[in-house]
Amino acid sequence: MDYKAIAQQTAEQVLAYNQDLSGWKVIKSSKKVTVSSKTSRIFHGNLYRVEGIIPESAAHLADFLFKHDHRVSWDKSLKGFNVIHKIDSDTLICHTITQSFAMGSISPRDFIDLVHIKHYEGNVNIISTKSVDFPGYAPTSTYIRGFNHPSGYVCSPLKENPAYSKLVIFVQTEMKGKLPASVIEKSMPSNLVSFLLNVKDGVKTYKIPPIRARHSSHSSVHKKKEGHSAIKP
Repeated sequence: MDYKAIAQQTAEQVLAYNQDLSGWKVIKSSKKVTVSSKTSRIFHGNLYRVEGIIPESAAHLADFLFKHDHRVSWDKSLKGFNVIHKIDSDTLICHTITQSFAMGSISPRDFIDLVHIKHYEGNVNIISTKSVDFPGYAPTSTYIRGFNHPSGYVCSPLKENPAYSKLVIFVQTEMKGKLPASVIEKSMPSNLVSFLLNVKDGVKTYKIPPIRARHSSHSSVHKKKEGHSAIKP
């Protein structure tokens, strides 16, 4: 499987989502976070768009979101997160496990995702995510294996104040299992607002190292199979 090609294509898809302003319907606005959605063209579900302002530069914010060191500490939607393969300094394969949500009606899911960071002109940074198959990490009976269609974060400088960033998040998740679509659609907006607020709190809590310094931290990538012992996002 050509993971690099898939990563490049996914980043371009996320960029296209960001540039396409048509058809979005605002479904929730809370604490200066806006959630919009429209029908996905890829699967029978929704593509969600989450927008908010983060008091951090776009480059540093992207670096923070790409890093895995403290992910479970600040991202309350995850129960575990494990980098299982490093393709290069900008491309990783990760195994994550979510918390249950919607008052327990949606049980934890696990995902194998290809995560890639790409830099565009104008100091725009995209961290893209797409689920893939990876040897040795087949679905298990412990968790329902979900699937992320092209999703990701777009970090761009706020025009009025470049020291701040506009963060736009695209989520296109197929939960799998036997969940009614109504349960997902009802719970997703609040969870997405919470996630963006978690990002904002995480940026405040964890000091962001110099740009690109993250690469040294990826030199020793965890090889442990998360789904078989420790719990992931």
